[in-house]
Amino acid sequence: MEKSITLDELLNLIEEKKVKDIREIFETIPTIDIAEVCDQIDDIKKLVFIFKTVKSEYTAELFTDLSSEKKEELIKTMSDAELVNLLDDQFTDDIVDFIEDLPANMVNRILRNVDKTKRNDINRLLNYKENTAGSIMTTEYLDLKQNMTVNESIERIRKIGREKETVYTLFVRDERRHLVGTLGLDILVFAKGNEIISDIMERDFVTVNVNTDQEEVAGLFKRYDLHAIAVTNDDECLTGIITIDDAVDVIEQEATEDISKMALVSPMEDSYLKTSVFKMSIKSAPWLVCLMILGVFTSLILSSAQNALAALPVLTVFIPTLMDTGGNASGQSITLIVRGLAVGELKTKDFLKILWKEIRVGFLAGLFVSVIGFAWFLIEMYIGIVSYPDAEILATATGLEIFTMRATIAGIVSITMLVAVILARVIGCCFTLFIKLIHLDPALISSPFVTTIIDICSLLIYFGICVYIFNLVAI
Repeated sequence: MEKSITLDELLNLIEEKKVKDIREIFETIPTIDIAEVCDQIDDIKKLVFIFKTVKSEYTAELFTDLSSEKKEELIKTMSDAELVNLLDDQFTDDIVDFIEDLPANMVNRILRNVDKTKRNDINRLLNYKENTAGSIMTTEYLDLKQNMTVNESIERIRKIGREKETVYTLFVRDERRHLVGTLGLDILVFAKGNEIISDIMERDFVTVNVNTDQEEVAGLFKRYDLHAIAVTNDDECLTGIITIDDAVDVIEQEATEDISKMALVSPMEDSYLKTSVFKMSIKSAPWLVCLMILGVFTSLILSSAQNALAALPVLTVFIPTLMDTGGNASGQSITLIVRGLAVGELKTKDFLKILWKEIRVGFLAGLFVSVIGFAWFLIEMYIGIVSYPDAEILATATGLEIFTMRATIAGIVSITMLVAVILARVIGCCFTLFIKLIHLDPALISSPFVTTIIDICSLLIYFGICVYIFNLVAI
């Protein structure tokens, strides 16, 4: 059974100075689980006590997993000597990740306390564009020269491997630092000691440029089932690597951004619970205002159709159903296409194929819904959920006349629904692919935004059909 630790248990161990027990916790419990408990410690001095008593190999990982707030508190509390010890065991990319959000004076203090080589690497990574391969790569990688023997390579791994981000994928370069191949640790271990690296390395490797978008990098990990990928500069020289754990972070970040954008909420830097009510309101309100303004067109159509609605009030009853159905249809289309673009299944060059498929799907789905809807709308009118026609007409009209009147209304709503579903899928498809074509995030074409457009189109179609059939006052 997996061991765990509670906040009270950890605080008691710190209070009683049970160093041996605290060290044992780090040897038996995953560091990420301990970090979640440490984030709840209010007295920062108690957290510093852990960093002073536990081996640096554990505290380095603990620091990486702590929240940004706790990291900032720790740095403020630690002496320069303690900070040096902490930073020495941190990978460069992890340092860059947390100092990007720190105040300038704290960044300067950190840079003063790291060794010159690491400081140069940090400054270089900070200068790369945000959300590119260069900004998320690490410079702690294991490289081998192509003319080395297997024995020489293994000895090099034993000597410096513990300080590197990964040893499972090795990168082979020539004298000019050009990447010429990759090598799995398993292949190296089972090779003969006198074999030359260039004879056993893989030459069909995948690389990315320092300016490659991080979302594209994450896609390559999935496509080629990689543990690490090399990052090269414009001169094709090996600059750094990106490991699978960084790719997973990118996937989570991109997915969170896409979900936020599709819901028309600006992405949050912190978690839901840690983001203030005011900040969440600020991120949501502008989009709601935009949708409200866009909704003016809906109000304009309804206002123009007042005469038609006054002549036949039952038309009003079915407006919400029509608008909801069109919005749901566009949401289905957008979700599938955004997902296909994100995982590389769809390309903008497939526009005509996608459009033709969406038209057919929209027609069949809309036909099914409209047929079911026709029957259901009749049932609603017959059992009294919807009152039509009025009591005076019911008293004098024959059964066939009443059926004809109700079937006409149900037919108008059903036909509008069919057209709305087709139109919704076509608009959702076209807008999403257009946004991708101009190199913006397809998630920007969010369901609420497109739904509002579909609502406007559905109302125009609905009242247009009504005006034509009943000769009502045109809108």
